[in-house]
Amino acid sequence: MDTQSLKAFIAVADQRSFSTAADTLYLTQSAVSKRIKLLEEQLGTPLFDRHNRTISLTEAGHALLPRAQQILDLVSDTELELENMTGDVQGSLTLATSHHIGLHRLPPVLRQFVQHHPAVELDLEFLGSERAYQAVRLRQVDLALTTLSDTPSDDIEAIPLWQDDMVCVCSRDHRLATIPNLTLRDLSEEAAILPERDTITYRLVADVFSDSALTLRAPMPTNYLETIKMLVSVGLGWSLLPASMVSDFGAIPTGNENRTAKNAPGSDASLYNLTWPARPLQRKLGVVYLRHRTRSNAANALLDLLNQHKS
Repeated sequence: MDTQSLKAFIAVADQRSFSTAADTLYLTQSAVSKRIKLLEEQLGTPLFDRHNRTISLTEAGHALLPRAQQILDLVSDTELELENMTGDVQGSLTLATSHHIGLHRLPPVLRQFVQHHPAVELDLEFLGSERAYQAVRLRQVDLALTTLSDTPSDDIEAIPLWQDDMVCVCSRDHRLATIPNLTLRDLSEEAAILPERDTITYRLVADVFSDSALTLRAPMPTNYLETIKMLVSVGLGWSLLPASMVSDFGAIPTGNENRTAKNAPGSDASLYNLTWPARPLQRKLGVVYLRHRTRSNAANALLDLLNQHKS
């Protein structure tokens, strides 16, 4: 069994399609079919049942799938260990990050990394938190910078780097801004502009409402926090945003303060600071990677740099 045939087999098993697998591998469908046929001949058994327009794994295919991934992982780790012996920081480094971290936390780190390690080919991908964890597990990325889960994992190493204090905001003209003693029920009756349901940030907020037997209304999910801030500012709902996103946060009007504060230099004039009526919410941001995977010198160099920038 050669590794290229195993890669083709895993791709077809994942995509349930020869043509789609060929696209992901940047090969022709004919080339993928030949690799699968060669593998089946070597093993002496079919790996896929071909139907009219679909395919499925045979019993032998199901048995091979986890072992094929283990073989490829072992080959990859061995190659990395041998490359690391040179001590050179080079090669490719695949990094996943959220848009918020990519915009607000990562630029100085990447600037310094590129200056110190010009031989590294950096591949940056923007993913939500759940997708980032999945990409790490599937070895699609070497490292992921994301919101950290509160649930420990046996296979994922998570290193906290930064902390976001979350603040509740709405538009200055929103109905919520007129309520003196805001409650969770008041918030549940209005639209919330939050990230997608499969993100850690959404679950952080949703858990507060479910603990109080309240329903969270989030009709327009988006993982772009900058977009959420804009939607809130025009009065489409309320949200919880990192305090670091709001410039001159102390200038945001609260209570019955003079509304001329909206003209304070550097303030977010369109946002209104609501008093969050529950336990303070904080989210931890950090880097995650596969615990038992051999890391390249490039990955270790970036981890060292990230630790220098944590706060």
